[in-house]
Amino acid sequence: MFIDEVKIYIRSGDGGNGMVAFRREKYVANGGPAGGDGGRGANVIFKVDEGLRTFMDYRYQKKFLAENGENGMSKGMHGRKSKDLVLIVPPGTVIKDTDTGEILGDLTKHQQEVMVARGGRGGRGNIRFATPANPAPEIAENGEPGEERNLTLELKLMADVGLVGFPSVGKSTLLSITSKAKPKIAAYHFTTLVPNLGMVETKDHKSFVMADLPGLIEGASQGVGLGHQFLRHIERTKVIIHVIDMSATDGRDPYEDYKIINRELENYNMRLLERPQVLVANKMDIPESAENLKIFKEKLAKDGQTDVKIIELSAFTRTNLDELLYTVSDILDNIDPNLVYEMDTEEENLENRVLYKHKPKDESFTITRDDTGAYVVSGAGIERAFLMTDFNRDASIRRFAQQMRTMGVDDALRARGCSNGDTVKILKGEFEFVE
Repeated sequence: MFIDEVKIYIRSGDGGNGMVAFRREKYVANGGPAGGDGGRGANVIFKVDEGLRTFMDYRYQKKFLAENGENGMSKGMHGRKSKDLVLIVPPGTVIKDTDTGEILGDLTKHQQEVMVARGGRGGRGNIRFATPANPAPEIAENGEPGEERNLTLELKLMADVGLVGFPSVGKSTLLSITSKAKPKIAAYHFTTLVPNLGMVETKDHKSFVMADLPGLIEGASQGVGLGHQFLRHIERTKVIIHVIDMSATDGRDPYEDYKIINRELENYNMRLLERPQVLVANKMDIPESAENLKIFKEKLAKDGQTDVKIIELSAFTRTNLDELLYTVSDILDNIDPNLVYEMDTEEENLENRVLYKHKPKDESFTITRDDTGAYVVSGAGIERAFLMTDFNRDASIRRFAQQMRTMGVDDALRARGCSNGDTVKILKGEFEFVE
């Protein structure tokens, strides 16, 4: 089954907790701190395998949780970091954050990878907090929590050539006779429900990948019919073969079909019309086709399109099939084989590369009131500090209170009217404000 879009949930691993421990060795006086750090949690990484062509592996499993880091141990031993969670995807995968719409990666090459969620760092053991003023600290950190994201994976087929056109114009037949692909062929519209790929080889032993894309209809770029689900696959193709039923067996005007399909391509992504396009006048074995082609050329000339390459073809009798393949092969020879067309995005262009951005430490926070009148403090920095605090130890609690003062939480609470004895909430924790 061909699946080209899925939504999944991923979470990187939490860091392991640091440990409070002291040396207790015979003949060693005043042992001192010996608690090790926790190990780093596992990252979540997407990696390309060129042998895949679909997201079938993500059809049933939608949640992926990476392993947490190992806790620190005594004698200064650090916990083991966890092995990264690597998720395999086909080439042409675009990874988006479902909640924000941000493009996290656009993977096009074999073995290319992108890290979408970084594992939490391990908490520090009490050996890290030893100072001359406090040589035996009873302070250790919990591990940093991992990152979680809702992701949308979109697949854009990596084909050199894409076949476009209205339903039942002969695209599947053309693919079947030029390659070993076996697409479904029948005498009714929308026979092709999923894109099909085939490797085409010319008689002079040149080869390229051709994709038969489901038939487009008017309004496809706005979501009409089936074509809107697969327009994204055309973005990757280097050459477009526009197939037209020149026999007009359905009573349609071939020239109107030609204009409608090009208009849908332009509405979806105007840069698609910049691609080399080969126009195939198919079903020329039918008697009416010759007259229709003559009228078609007259309308092209009237619109000033005199440089359009038209190949008269009959997929049934295989007439001029070699001419089409040689023409496409010559066009591809003049295009950089490593070229991958870029997407137009409002964000940074991530095509064919992975972009990592430096994110400054976020210590901003907001203060609100809940139904009970308690002050609720929220923010990435303060919540991370809360989760990394071991509230079973007084020294750790005092350290957290100092962190809150340093971040300006105490002053902000006073400014909001918080007074002695009022309740302050951070995540699931409740505190009493004390002046």
